[in-house]
Amino acid sequence: MNFLAHLLLSGPDDDLIVGNFAAEAVRGRAAVAAYPPAVQRGIRLHRLIDSFTDAHPVVRRSTARLRAAGLGKWAGVVADVGYDHLLARHFARYHYRPAEPLPAFAQRMYAVLQARRAELPERLQHLLGYMRRDDWLSNYARPEGLARALLGLSRRVPGAEVLATGAAAFLADIDAYERDFAEFWPQLLAAVQAELT
Repeated sequence: MNFLAHLLLSGPDDDLIVGNFAAEAVRGRAAVAAYPPAVQRGIRLHRLIDSFTDAHPVVRRSTARLRAAGLGKWAGVVADVGYDHLLARHFARYHYRPAEPLPAFAQRMYAVLQARRAELPERLQHLLGYMRRDDWLSNYARPEGLARALLGLSRRVPGAEVLATGAAAFLADIDAYERDFAEFWPQLLAAVQAELT
């Protein structure tokens, strides 16, 4: 799962939101231990989401389809960003506050993260500026936003040029990925809720 899913699965708890976002760039026990326990919980949540997702048979079905479409070892990245696209497209269906539209949720997340920017690893402080400026979270809902996210990754990550074709591959079989995501999300949500209770 990518940024949108991680932030949504944090619920309304600012410490979980900050930890879940920071986890993208926090490596090693000492780095985790530098955070207050409530934020560490968000870091652990991020890792649970990633491990649950990577091992899930429905996600593996999606990544196998993307590998067959020519994405090779980058299929998992395309699935993560593609699943955020599907989450954004059907945001009211999956949001714990269905009355809060995606743009309002996105602005609330940017505000929480900006207010606690100093707690984020430096790389994510820099990234947050771009996320806010270009409204990544809201733009995931549009096919162009999916394409832009993957194109950006293809340019930033050495050897990942094939990611530039990822949106086209995902969108070409969108109905199958919609079915996969609809099956997967409730199971992920249950695993997160079990972790947080």
